[in-house]
Amino acid sequence: MWILGEGRRISSRVFFSALVIVASTSLLQLSASSDPIFYESFDKPFEGRWIVSEKEEYNGVWKHSMSEGHDDYGLLVSEKARKYAIVKELDEPVILKDKTIVLQYETRLQNGLECGGAYLKFLRPQEAGWVPRQFNNESPYSIMFGPDKCGVTNKVHFILKHKNPKTGEFVEHYMKTPPSIPSDKLTHVYSAILTPNNEIRILIDGEEKKKANFLSDEDFEPALVPSQTIPDPDEQKPEDWDERAKIPDPDARKPDDWDEDAPMEIEDEDAVKPEGWLDDEPEEIDDPDATKPEDWDDEEDGEWEAPKIDNPRCESAPGCGEWKKPTKMNPAYKGKWHAPLIDNPNYKGIWKPQQIPNPSYYELATPNFEPIAAVGIEIWTMQDGILFDNILIASDEKVAESYRLTSWKPKLEIEKEKQKAEDAAAGISDGLSGFQKKVFDVLYRVADLAFLSSYKSKLVDLIDNAEKQPNLTIGILFSVVVIIFTILLKIVFGGKKKVDKVTTQTQTQTSNSAAEEASNDHGGIEKEENEKEDATAPRRRSRRDN
Repeated sequence: MWILGEGRRISSRVFFSALVIVASTSLLQLSASSDPIFYESFDKPFEGRWIVSEKEEYNGVWKHSMSEGHDDYGLLVSEKARKYAIVKELDEPVILKDKTIVLQYETRLQNGLECGGAYLKFLRPQEAGWVPRQFNNESPYSIMFGPDKCGVTNKVHFILKHKNPKTGEFVEHYMKTPPSIPSDKLTHVYSAILTPNNEIRILIDGEEKKKANFLSDEDFEPALVPSQTIPDPDEQKPEDWDERAKIPDPDARKPDDWDEDAPMEIEDEDAVKPEGWLDDEPEEIDDPDATKPEDWDDEEDGEWEAPKIDNPRCESAPGCGEWKKPTKMNPAYKGKWHAPLIDNPNYKGIWKPQQIPNPSYYELATPNFEPIAAVGIEIWTMQDGILFDNILIASDEKVAESYRLTSWKPKLEIEKEKQKAEDAAAGISDGLSGFQKKVFDVLYRVADLAFLSSYKSKLVDLIDNAEKQPNLTIGILFSVVVIIFTILLKIVFGGKKKVDKVTTQTQTQTSNSAAEEASNDHGGIEKEENEKEDATAPRRRSRRDN
């Protein structure tokens, strides 16, 4: 609520309605000079305007549905574990060359997103070989843009399908290190801005998350412009080429006193049994309070045995049961002998074929963008509740900004107010919640770093688990730092096994902590009841065959 003069109050809904009116007026003034090229608000049913694919595998049902908590309609993915495909042809193809083009749309993951896509495809003209009612994964597109998450994938895709001017072949070029998907169930707006100077900028909620150049080999994989030289494919490494920088010393000999069979640990002969050790007491005893259930059938269930409990007499003693001398490190242990390494006198370095001119090389002043003739959604998802809305193609960044202000911003503020109220009811402070969101955004960006690519799946799983337990944010942050540090050690010094072990231990400890916290916070009563049942439940024995 907002406070006005003389004690009057105005609700957030009324405030944002007023904001929409003001912003709409600005939009009308702007539109007079720069209208959008294409705009779909889904205020009206999509039937008759959008074409649903008739391909058999695309059996997901699209629905014209209101966004949860709003009076605003969108295009809804209504079923889980389905393939969806729908397309809308433009009145005129959009030419992408020599001008600014903004591709923008809203999506809301109302039930979250564990595995699935929420991206758009901007298709080439039908002359390229496709028909709307047969729209599928093979339909030729110019640009694919939007969120995609499953397994190690967690990114806002931007893929350009570009025609090689020499071969005429169309190749998919992926933006390197794209931004991660916002990890919540709020409405977000995604913008891709293509400019005449070959730049592409990705905005999420109006904030620039990625800037790249189409002609830079550092920004796209594979690069749009191939390298001028390539390794000679016909050149072979000579058979006598030695790439070993170090070799075992051929003159070294194992010392006579080197015992490779000596064990790593030996019994500590100096150890003495602690005073008070209870040799005749078992560590566990039958629970004296346990009774055989009335419905226990020895014929069906086997002979009943009381469950075991810790022996209370052992609690005050140093130990129970048979005492054995502990082990200690064997001072004579040396392990398997290896000859020391020396510089290889025949070392020639790492062999590489010579570079030759690349026959596929070409120069490119600007990408060979294909026109956009239709907007399509072709996805496979395990989630329902994905809502698409306010799809826009514009030639003016200010038009796109105005649509964000009028169509997206008011909805987001209402959703944030609702979330704030839910967090308050759950006892989560605004400051901590905001801090956590920033932390998780940073963690996902860290997981996208190139040098961590081999470990991305582990990091993403760790971060995903942490999001479900926000009270563990600091612990997860520390764990990720430890993992990154160990990876850096591996890169510098080697030792993959050691790093993997540390990483696995850290993940296991963190996952266990998360599980314990979840049990304490949300399942305390259930956990207590289960413990009672476990304590009284007898251990069943398998029946012996006669």
